Amino acid sequence: MCGIIGIVGQESVSPRLYDGLTLLQHRGQDAAGIATCHEGRLILRRGAGLVRDVFSTGDMQRLEGTMGIAHVRYPTAGTSGQAESQPFYVNSPYGIVMGHNGNLTNADVLKRELFESDLRHINTQSDSEVLLNVFAHELQDLKPSTNLTADMIFSTVAAVHRRCRGAYAVIGMVVGRGVFAFRDPLGIRPAVIGHRQSETGTEYAIASESVALQGLGFNLLRDIAPGEAVYIDVEGNLHTEQCAQNPVLSPCIFEYVYLARPDSIIDNISVYKSRLRMGETLARRILQERPDHDIDVVIPIPDTSRTSALEVAVNLGVKYREGFIKNRYIGRTFIMPGQQLRKKSVRQKLSPIDLEFNGKTVLLVDDSIVRGTTSGQIVQMARDAGAKKVYFASASPPVRHPNVYGIDMPAVEELIAHDKDTAEIEKAIGADWLVYQTIEDLIEAVRYDKHPIEDFETSCFTGEYITGDVDKNYLDALEKLRSDNSKRQQSSADDLIVL
Repeated sequence: MCGIIGIVGQESVSPRLYDGLTLLQHRGQDAAGIATCHEGRLILRRGAGLVRDVFSTGDMQRLEGTMGIAHVRYPTAGTSGQAESQPFYVNSPYGIVMGHNGNLTNADVLKRELFESDLRHINTQSDSEVLLNVFAHELQDLKPSTNLTADMIFSTVAAVHRRCRGAYAVIGMVVGRGVFAFRDPLGIRPAVIGHRQSETGTEYAIASESVALQGLGFNLLRDIAPGEAVYIDVEGNLHTEQCAQNPVLSPCIFEYVYLARPDSIIDNISVYKSRLRMGETLARRILQERPDHDIDVVIPIPDTSRTSALEVAVNLGVKYREGFIKNRYIGRTFIMPGQQLRKKSVRQKLSPIDLEFNGKTVLLVDDSIVRGTTSGQIVQMARDAGAKKVYFASASPPVRHPNVYGIDMPAVEELIAHDKDTAEIEKAIGADWLVYQTIEDLIEAVRYDKHPIEDFETSCFTGEYITGDVDKNYLDALEKLRSDNSKRQQSSADDLIVL
């Protein structure tokens, strides 16, 4: 999960790219980067940390130009830290800079091809650098002239689709020529395009979520279709083309559960409305399993579950209360690297309001239960605050399988539900009882009637990988690479750049 944004405007874009990244900060807290183009020269600043920490006033003054791209990183492949912050850059052909959200499932095969056949060097462990070099090689293979055309970009993207597997929403810039974007043929990761009229002409912006466009004053045009490429040249002309042979819209359902901001619209579905419907279906499930419940109050685990929890309370006919106060200066614990850091952060992040728990039977609602680390600690916090009974409900089904398309839940033994049934998970987190959403109800909640989405990417719940190239060997290799233990071993080299 990462955040991408690009703008082709009529005035300096760096302030708006910065603001856009802050609106996408929830998609990545590890690193940030901005690249702009001014008078045929690339200007790039990137580094480890939050957006506010990476860029100084001097950086923003130096990032001149009327077109540029930006990225916030949440590491699922490679290591964390400055060395693998994005955008990445290659100088041939033209000079290309690129940011990527997702994960390539055939990155190792592509690395070998790039080294043995394409004669390109990959300097990091990031699959984003692999994707950039595949794009650059395919564009170079067209024997391009000084005049870069939209058709050349589209032919290159078509070749990328033929070679690359997995999830990828991409934003890129060809120095002095324009900004491009494309989405994988299944549309697993989101990307939207918007426009606005300035005094001197039309400006275009592309981003991971519509909330970034809205916050910058752009009007949402539409989602980029699966397999589609978009190219905005330096004159501000918009070109689009479908570049995949058999695109099928299959977005990641976890975007609606947790990843995206509630005020975003993804593939023409309101994230907020989908979470309301998750609350409705979850309440229905609770009434089926616990018709004689004695719940006094429904309390959400802030922030993502608030919308669903409110609708649970309404449909159960019980009170809704804010029982936890969130420390705004602690990031999202789900996307923090390392189990020890996550455990420490939960207690720093949430503080209970004892009055809302004391002597009451409480239903805690969360968007999901992944490792169970947060859930167990929060149940205990509720008991320590005086709750008589503590029930727990998850707005999504049990997470039993690793996600390989850009979400950091790869090591099976780190998933609390991978080898446990509901009763065992209930005991493990210390709840008096536990209710999960079903996968059927979750899909019903997200996909309302007559919506064009043909399928959803639901692998972390079902173990079914829609790209068709993920087997046990792949998952075993990924587990060794991405487990918390592996990340601890990698951390010592986080900021070492090896040339």
